[in-house]
Amino acid sequence: MSGSPGSSAAAPDASPHAEPIRTMIVDDHALFRRGLEMVLEEEPDIDLVGQASDGAEAVEKAAESLPDVVLMDIRMPRSSGIEACRAMKEEAPSAKIVILTISDEEEDLFEAIRAGASGYLLKDIPLDEVADTVRAVHGGQSLINPSMAAKLLTEFAALAKRDDEERAQEVPAPRLTEREMQVLKLVARGMNNRDIAKELFISENTVKNHVRNILEKLQIHSRMEAVMVAVREKLIEFS
Repeated sequence: MSGSPGSSAAAPDASPHAEPIRTMIVDDHALFRRGLEMVLEEEPDIDLVGQASDGAEAVEKAAESLPDVVLMDIRMPRSSGIEACRAMKEEAPSAKIVILTISDEEEDLFEAIRAGASGYLLKDIPLDEVADTVRAVHGGQSLINPSMAAKLLTEFAALAKRDDEERAQEVPAPRLTEREMQVLKLVARGMNNRDIAKELFISENTVKNHVRNILEKLQIHSRMEAVMVAVREKLIEFS
């Protein structure tokens, strides 16, 4: 893969109704970074605001450029993607982080979500789907590689069992409405807002409102964290 450095910030055909999505690429492999760069530069609604080759550099650049979306590997020198994810949440709290990696290890997936990642995708994702990934995460969706979704739910279920004793001493999670519970269960199945809307025969905008209310009630920031808390609090149970 190859591509020439540049930026799409001033693309004349960018949408006049919305600012371009400020995006950063973090990977220690230069060829992979350039491949992503080549693809994303073709998108008028995406603005590449920085690149980094390791986690420490990524945190520094994120603090300067304040990206909306960060595409980041896990295995990198100096500071891993998971360490960078935690630090980036302090330096650029509004950034949505998508882990883009070759690692299909359950522990990496689980730690990434706990660190605040909004997505976890394997590098075998077709490059022509990367731009849609950026848009989806920027729009509030959480994305997990389909092959990893079952592993994530398994980890959540195991966490719920380990936390049983601690839960007895904690303040119960706020009560969700029946409709919010329906939405949360579908989120846990990996469904996006559009599919949830079709399943429940409601508008996509209504789904977005329910998801926002769920996050506010549970005092968290991502859909995947919502599933984790719901399993821990036994709002959702798996057989």
